[in-house]
Amino acid sequence: MIRAGIVGGTGYTGVELLRMLALHPDVEVAVVTSRADAGVRVDAVYPSLRGKVEVKFSLPEVSTLSDCDVVFFATPNGTAMLMAEPLLAMGIKVIDLSADFRIKDVADWSHWYGMDHASPDLIAEAVYGLPEVNREAIKSARLIACPGCYPTAVQLGFLPLIEAGLIDDTHLIADVKSGVSGAGRKAELAALMSETGEGFKAYAVNGHRHLPEIRQGLGLMAGHEVGLTFVPHLTPMIRGIHATLYGQLRNAEISVESVQNLFETRYQHEAFVDVLPSGTHPDTRNVRGSNNCQISIFRPQGSQMLVVLSVIDNLVKGAAGQAIQNMNLMFGYSENKGLDIIALYP
Repeated sequence: MIRAGIVGGTGYTGVELLRMLALHPDVEVAVVTSRADAGVRVDAVYPSLRGKVEVKFSLPEVSTLSDCDVVFFATPNGTAMLMAEPLLAMGIKVIDLSADFRIKDVADWSHWYGMDHASPDLIAEAVYGLPEVNREAIKSARLIACPGCYPTAVQLGFLPLIEAGLIDDTHLIADVKSGVSGAGRKAELAALMSETGEGFKAYAVNGHRHLPEIRQGLGLMAGHEVGLTFVPHLTPMIRGIHATLYGQLRNAEISVESVQNLFETRYQHEAFVDVLPSGTHPDTRNVRGSNNCQISIFRPQGSQMLVVLSVIDNLVKGAAGQAIQNMNLMFGYSENKGLDIIALYP
């Protein structure tokens, strides 16, 4: 039985971790931290967890987490890097859902996140937790840097094409939409439903924090730096990421049928990547609440421009579900254990 701790148990990602870990047959949620709610029962704050999570919120201190086998950080950027080293020294595995260990270039990380890194030596050790790419390294890792939600959808969509060298990777475009839960659980005017409802907008067009993470991942796939234009959008829905990805085929003779076959072959053994039948349009509601990524491929008007559509639930495959997928690999369990969750409908 794995004893799990969650640092930051009151945000959307932390609560999603609680919901999913409570159903995992080999996990005991032993510690859940929150400064604001310390001493309060978790199920008093979240009655949906009554009968499933019996613990009280604790203060986020290393000593409180010392009896855990694994600690998840569902915290704002800058928290995990302060606590990871002493936890690792005690033999506790760390799975960080923030961005603290995702970007290998420390100066680049500091530029995008506006602070000095407190544990730069751990960045080199951290394994990027995209199982479809780094499965073997994840199995032996002590420290996992879980991918962001935007980077997960974009990388899974481009992955087979870049591995096969089929597209011009100097001019990639990722046009991506997110539900408002991606902004986190906080009182912020721009995230209020009365501000986001009945509206649709792009944001951070000149540079989003996930851009260097996506470029880093795609560059490792390609073996060289890639050119990427990444434009995120905020949509009036709670959950979901929809990535529309554009890449120019290097060879005009390549058929969309051969590309479809490439994707189906690449992902045929991946439990959580579903390549849809040709001509099918994925919908965020069809992955809502599940750990699945659904993908489809198009070649509009027979041009050389290939369009890949990739959808995930930002709180599951884009966060908590992927973190648990990593945990399963780290502890030698079946990758889909506790994660065979059918999407919610409607």
